[in-house]
Order: sequence, then structure tokens, then C-alpha cells
Amino acid sequence: MQVLDLGRCEYGAVTERMLRLVEERAAGSGTDVLLLCEFDPVVTVGRGEDRRRYAADGLPVFEVSRGGKATYHGPGQVVAYPILRLEEGRRDLHAYLHALEEALIRTAGDFGLPGGRDPRNTGCWVNGRKIASIGVAVRRWVAYHGVALNVSTDLSCFRKIDPCGLDPDLMTSMEKELGHAVDLGGVKARLGERLVEVLRA
Repeated sequence: MQVLDLGRCEYGAVTERMLRLVEERAAGSGTDVLLLCEFDPVVTVGRGEDRRRYAADGLPVFEVSRGGKATYHGPGQVVAYPILRLEEGRRDLHAYLHALEEALIRTAGDFGLPGGRDPRNTGCWVNGRKIASIGVAVRRWVAYHGVALNVSTDLSCFRKIDPCGLDPDLMTSMEKELGHAVDLGGVKARLGERLVEVLRA
């Protein structure tokens, strides 16, 4: 799996690049790719949600092809998009989501946080609060979109939306849970390593 660190990006440009890579993989060319980035502030809205309800909050709103409801992306958050061809025998979406959760849990543990699962909500949870979100889509058995891990995210931004249908106060970050600053670059690198580890297993 090729890992590309795109740095700080605009959401629309990364989405266009991701969709091009999805088409290449679906056509049988290219290789699996992991995109790592940090977005300028944006709200993304999953299939079935009405994007108009978020338009007045002063943030760009994108309707996207992943499942799930609305979420916020912005500075201080690591976003990882595996563009992964699900080969025959591995086309179990529940197992794929479980693998993404496992990578997040291992990453949190690497920084001293007790990450875990919530049986009702996908993602990574620490001390009863959600530190990372997951939203995926599959096109012709190529998985895309991915995970967002809050490192030093401005958590007040989640109050502008209905984050994944949850109370905004349930959202947390690594810095909030640890009580000190965390190097975003170090978290990004470790999350990339953990994702490659679980997705190659």
C-alpha cells in the first residue's frame, strides 16, 4: 500500500483526487493507496442527510458518498483515506470497519489512551467519549473515504452540527484526554503505520 501525506488541504481537491484513484483501482490499474491529510474547516454530510440545514453555520458543506450523518473536519484532526480494493474472500464490510477501528484503537494506545469500541456507533472511543469517526463507501469493491482522528481539534466546531447523530459534548480529542499538547505529525505517521498493519493482515 502506497502512503501519501498530503499535508494541510482543501477538502474538494482531495475528494477529486480520491475519486480518481478509486476509478483506477476499480478498473484494475494502480495500487492500493492511503491518503493522509489535515483539512481546512469543512462540514461533510453523508447520503440521506439534508445539507441545507448546515448551510447557515459559516462553513463549507459537502454532500459525500459515504454512509453516516454530518461530521466536521478541520485543523488539528488527522484524516486517513484508504483506497483499497477488497478482493474476493475479503468482501466483508463489517470486518473492514472493525479493522479501521482496530487501527484507531492501536494508535490511541500508542499515545497512552485506552481506546475502545461502542457497539452502537462505529469509531474509536476513549473514556466514554468519541475521539475518532469512521465513514466509508464502496464502489465496484473498492473501499474509500475512511477515518478522522481528533488530535488538537477545536471541539466547539462540533456544536455547529449534529455530529454523527450524537451530542456534540461526546466528542473529544487526544489533547483533551491527555491534558497536554500532542504532535500532529507524529500521530499522522503512527496512524498511517497502524492502518497499513491492519489492512495488510
